[in-house]
Amino acid sequence: MSLMAVVFTGILLFAVGAAGFVLRGNALVLLLCIEIMLNAVNLVLAGFSRYLYGTEGQVFIFVIMAAGAAAAAVGLAVVAALRRRLGTADMNRINALKG
Repeated sequence: MSLMAVVFTGILLFAVGAAGFVLRGNALVLLLCIEIMLNAVNLVLAGFSRYLYGTEGQVFIFVIMAAGAAAAAVGLAVVAALRRRLGTADMNRINALKG
């Protein structure tokens, strides 16, 4: 696979994740869209790492995956607490965090 194909696929995945984040309202879907965007960045980093024969991209991928897993765990905990408290996971109907 060429570098341009990897970059194009990463851009396409990022666009799908960003569109899903903007257009959808469910909190779980928003978290999944964030993960899709992080994986798109990881794909581009892996492509450039392979193209440039370096290992720095792989190290960044590991850090991004660890941070994404931690963010997903915290996000799922917040969504579960909001669902239990308010009975919905629709972000358009949740206004409990307004001060």
